[in-house]
Amino acid sequence: MTRRIIGIREKLPVLESLPLSFQHLTAMFGATILVPILLGVDPAIALFMNGIGTLLYTWVTKGGIPAYLGSSFAFIAPTLLIISSYGGFQHAQVGFIFFGLFFIVISFVVKQWGIKWIDVVMPPAVMGAVVAIIGLELAPVAAQQAGLAPWPTNVGSTVPPFEVSANTLIVSMFTLLVGIFGSVMFKGFMQVIPILIAVVAGYLLALAMGMVDTAAIANAPWFGLPHFQAPVWDPNAIAIIAPACIVVLAEHISHLIVTGKITGEDLMEKPGLHKSLLGDGISNVLSGFAGSPPNTTYGENIGVMAITRVYSVWIIRGAAILAIAFSLIGKVSAAISTIPTAVMGGITVLLYGVIAVQGFRMYVEQKVDFSKNSNMVLGAVTFVAGVSGASLTIGSVQLKGMALAAIVGVVLSLVFWMLGKAGLLNKEA
Repeated sequence: MTRRIIGIREKLPVLESLPLSFQHLTAMFGATILVPILLGVDPAIALFMNGIGTLLYTWVTKGGIPAYLGSSFAFIAPTLLIISSYGGFQHAQVGFIFFGLFFIVISFVVKQWGIKWIDVVMPPAVMGAVVAIIGLELAPVAAQQAGLAPWPTNVGSTVPPFEVSANTLIVSMFTLLVGIFGSVMFKGFMQVIPILIAVVAGYLLALAMGMVDTAAIANAPWFGLPHFQAPVWDPNAIAIIAPACIVVLAEHISHLIVTGKITGEDLMEKPGLHKSLLGDGISNVLSGFAGSPPNTTYGENIGVMAITRVYSVWIIRGAAILAIAFSLIGKVSAAISTIPTAVMGGITVLLYGVIAVQGFRMYVEQKVDFSKNSNMVLGAVTFVAGVSGASLTIGSVQLKGMALAAIVGVVLSLVFWMLGKAGLLNKEA
């Protein structure tokens, strides 16, 4: 029997929607609160603005794109530089506002000039590689969280022998196995919530093994507002944040294309890339003023949709409402924040792998002809730039992984396009 697909605009009953929305929330929760923790910001404000931003995004896109906006990792390095050198997080907020305005401006450019230029700057041979790299770049983090690989150490420091934690491995592998076999064996309603079931099962096992900090839940207040703070004007922050905006733009386009492939709809055309960028931009302007890290579309949630085939925007909106509610209920947000790293590691092994596979799926569906030297070279160089560990530092921004791959792919695509216009490419290209 063919698995049921829940369409983008399909609205399910509340009792069915709630667990599906909660599933999306659990998928993004670990990553989205990690960013504010690293930046020394109240995680509740990030969760609150993620929810507000997602609701605004779905409104701007007229309910046509099932995308959840979570805290972006691309801005961690430049933000830490601003915090350490220019006076604190409030100075960085100005850079976040600039980022939002940048997306808004680009949205009007896309509306005016269309999206045909995207095929020139990021053809399928490049885009497929970049999408695959998004998952492949995250894969080591999943392995580290799952207890399968050592965490990175600073250059020059003594590296102790890697020792596998039995408890971490048991919990992560149990979570992963529930997710794997649930995805292929569950039937009925359970078939669409395998990720949630896997996370809950992993959490309960971790709780039984004493790996959950229940004191954090007991000490948390029942209700409380997130910590809002106003930005401090600093042009230095804008200069430091600006290069990362290009990286997130490439990521946004990649995520939208992948979401379109998963849902079977051309989201770049309808509702359109311009509306997607506009919704994201407005969200980030508000986040900058509120004191939250900037948002971006989330690969974890794309992975959930790919596995469950639940594409409903109403489910995404439900996740956003839950995020807002949980940011205001101290004990609930504390309980979610106690999900052990091992549990998240186990489930992200699956989710990040699914994202990577979507890149290879693009090659198949776009019928990319690798007998053409141009496609072969574009894909090969983009892949090596993304997975080799190579890095390029421009000012305060370090480009590596997906970011470096995207820029290398774009530059090389433009060079090939100009060579083609000049008639300098050979017959095999």
